[in-house]
Amino acid sequence: MAVKINVTGEVVTAYLTGELDHHTAKEMREAVDNAVELNMPSLLVLDFSGISFMDSSGIGLVMGRYRNLQKTGAALHISGASPTIYKVLKLAGIEKLAKLEGDKQNG
Repeated sequence: MAVKINVTGEVVTAYLTGELDHHTAKEMREAVDNAVELNMPSLLVLDFSGISFMDSSGIGLVMGRYRNLQKTGAALHISGASPTIYKVLKLAGIEKLAKLEGDKQNG
């Protein structure tokens, strides 16, 4: 599976790996949504440090999770984005929806 979920208190962290494109987005989306539904976190962290490629499906994944979290009042953070993915997320305006942090080692 391309998603590893970690739950610590009221924080759900989803470690995404591999390529995030239209072939893999559905599986990732379902895994994250199931974890959020089961745990009702106050914070969802999407860790992009394992993502090697992302197309517009990644933007859709983030925006959809943001919309779902709005219903419960939970916050969304994105961490570990490579410099290229960070730039794409920033250009898409994701920093208006979520706290956006790049990969500390590479960005």
